[in-house]
Amino acid sequence: MSYQRQRSAIPVLATLLVVLLLLAGCSNTGSTTASSSASDTAASAKSITMSWPRDIGTMNPHTYNPSQLFAQSMIYEPLVSYEKGGKLAPALAESWKISKDGKVYTFKLRQNVKFSDGSDFNAEVVKKNFDAVMKHKDTHSWLGIVGVINKTEVVDDHTFRLTLTEPYYPVLQDLSVVRPFRFLGEAGFPDNGDTAEGVKAPVGTGPWMLADYKQDEYAVFKRNPNYWGKAPAIDQVTVKIIPDAETRVAAFEKGELDLIYGEGVISLDAFQQLRENDKYTTQLSDPVGTRSLLLNSSNPKLSDVRVRMALHEGFNKQAMVQGITSGLEEPADSVLSKNYPYTNIDLKPIPYSVEQSKALLDEAGWKLPAGGTVREKDGQPLEFEMIFDKTDPIQKAMAETIQAEWGELGVKVNLTGLELTVQIKRLKANDFDLYFWYNYGAPYDPHSFINVVASPGFGISETLSAIPTKKQLDEQVRQALSSTDETKRQELYRSILTTLQEQSAIIPISYIKKTAVYQKKIAHFEFPASRDDNPFEGIQVTAP
Repeated sequence: MSYQRQRSAIPVLATLLVVLLLLAGCSNTGSTTASSSASDTAASAKSITMSWPRDIGTMNPHTYNPSQLFAQSMIYEPLVSYEKGGKLAPALAESWKISKDGKVYTFKLRQNVKFSDGSDFNAEVVKKNFDAVMKHKDTHSWLGIVGVINKTEVVDDHTFRLTLTEPYYPVLQDLSVVRPFRFLGEAGFPDNGDTAEGVKAPVGTGPWMLADYKQDEYAVFKRNPNYWGKAPAIDQVTVKIIPDAETRVAAFEKGELDLIYGEGVISLDAFQQLRENDKYTTQLSDPVGTRSLLLNSSNPKLSDVRVRMALHEGFNKQAMVQGITSGLEEPADSVLSKNYPYTNIDLKPIPYSVEQSKALLDEAGWKLPAGGTVREKDGQPLEFEMIFDKTDPIQKAMAETIQAEWGELGVKVNLTGLELTVQIKRLKANDFDLYFWYNYGAPYDPHSFINVVASPGFGISETLSAIPTKKQLDEQVRQALSSTDETKRQELYRSILTTLQEQSAIIPISYIKKTAVYQKKIAHFEFPASRDDNPFEGIQVTAP
């Protein structure tokens, strides 16, 4: 994504027309006029129609669900953009300077940037947005930068300064994420300035603006006529809300959709079938996250590294991933894939070996009694509960496979399918034995991953609590996040990731990838570098 762009000139009349469309869309409550508008506008030669399983939400840049990340990223922009390979590029900030002690960041803002309503983007509005986020610090504490912001300052109209309480190297990565540090125009703020209570209208600087919307049915985005950068090659994106994956595929095959994009938006079997049809084009992204299994070391039975290593070695990851994901995901040898900064290091993979697994369990004192099927030690069976998201067919299939393979080792696994919200609650309460977990992906990782390794309250630090070197690990995380020395940081990451690999409390299973299926009218498609960003910037369509 290039940010060396010139703002295009748009006739005043066209500008007014699109702004009126924006206001009409924001006030729409679901009339028949809106429905006909959506179908009429979808006919544009330079438009595409895609589906999404959930409504786009309130389009508040400073809050989370129900707003959908891809849609927020269409309207709101960051100071800094995350690009492939972890490169950080100018966005609304054209440049920045970092003080030698790593505590002061001075951003030179891009000039002649307008919000979609024509108002100016400047340092005052940047500060207002930062302050609105920091007013609810606890809500955003999962993002490391929130805990170290000390002061926000307007230096002049186009210079903004951020002062930290201590050095924190991932400041720029944290500012590139889709939420909460993106920018709402003055007209979008509520009268009291507290965006946690909602926004008046989705006014952003991004290439798109919401033009038409009917809750739980569709959203229509048109090009922002005030956009400062290179305009998208398409004029319009229509998002149809289709909760059911099979219905989504059927709509695509009927030609009602041009694009199906995302993670888990259709089954892997359906993707494979569409992939084999020459009528369509399909793509798989680079890894965007890792499916992992947490082994809670605070459980006395799992506090022994020999037991954890035996379980890690005791199932055929290659065969399981191939069989369940039809080869669309790759078996994971390490908890973070190598396409993030600081992770391109050689870690010794944990091999599949039933014999070694059984030997380790024997060595740890877990013996199979004569005629028994479950190992025992001190009168206790080697038995665990594995919890999983009951709506996720891949988790369920993997859980059943691991249950069967570990059963052959003499390890009993009881499966419990839960609603995702209940599953997360039990993770944070440290109320589990075995748990499927995913890292955030780019641009959050690797720093967000090591942050939860050391920070209580998210469930991961608690999972690792019985590791003998936990205090040393936590200190290495602290140093890595605060170090201003690039070489030292690389060494610290190597040590942290090596320790986690050797301890096997987090078992990497497979690398998750996004899928895209599209009609032939789409001539060019690229996955965004950021896991949560929208994919519309590079899309090109051919004439009908």
